[in-house]
Amino acid sequence: MQEIELKEIKKDYRSNEAYKSLRTNIEFSGEDNKVLVFTSCTPNEGKSTVTIALAQSLAEAGKKVLFIDADLRKSVLAGRHKVNGQLKGLSHFLSGQTELGEVMYRVKDTNMVMIFAGVVPPNPAELLGGKRFESLLTSARKAYDYVIIDAPPLGSVIDAAIIAKQSDASVLVISANTVSHKFAKVVKEQLEKSGCPILGVVLNKVDMAQNKYYGKYYGTYGDYGRVEEGKV
Repeated sequence: MQEIELKEIKKDYRSNEAYKSLRTNIEFSGEDNKVLVFTSCTPNEGKSTVTIALAQSLAEAGKKVLFIDADLRKSVLAGRHKVNGQLKGLSHFLSGQTELGEVMYRVKDTNMVMIFAGVVPPNPAELLGGKRFESLLTSARKAYDYVIIDAPPLGSVIDAAIIAKQSDASVLVISANTVSHKFAKVVKEQLEKSGCPILGVVLNKVDMAQNKYYGKYYGTYGDYGRVEEGKV
C-alpha cells in the first residue's frame, strides 16, 4: 500500500476544539454508526475540509479510519495532496479496472487510509449504486472503526442519497449565511428519504467575531491551563 503525507490543515484554537467536539459527538452516537456520509447543499461550503479534518481527528484518537472521497464528479482532494506515480481511485475500482488494494493509500504516521475519487466517470450515480461499492463498505465495516465518506453536494446531484442508503448515518455541512433555511430543509428532506439517520448539522465558516458570546467564551477557555512563567 502506497504511503502519502497529507497537507496540514491549519486550525486555530476554536477550530481545533470544534473538531474535537464533532469527533466526540460521533463517538457517542452509537457503536453501530461506523459508516458515515457527509454532504452539503451546494459546492464550496467547506465539506471536504471538515470531513478530512474529522477523519484525521479520529485517527489521532487511535481509531482505524478509512476515508473515501466519493465525489466522483468534481473532487478537490486529489489536487491538494501529492501522490507519487499515477493516481488510481474509487472510480477505477468501481468500474472494475483495478482491485481495491491498488486504490488505497496509507496516511503517513497515522491509522488512516484514504481512497481518492479517481478520474471522472460517465456514470457516477450508477457506479455508487453498484455491487462493488456495496462490497467495499461491507468489507470496510469489518476492518475499520470508522468509514468517513465525502459525498457530493446533495443540493446539486443525487449521489449523496445513493451513498446514504448504504451508510449507517449522515451529517449535513452547511456554510453560515450562504444557504437559505428553505433550501437546507429541502436537502435535509432528500437525505431523510434515503432512510439514513441524520446525526446532525455542522455549521461551517461561522464568523466568531460577530458572535460576542462565543468569542468571549472561547477567548476565556483559550487561556485555560496556561501557566505564566514564575507562577504555579
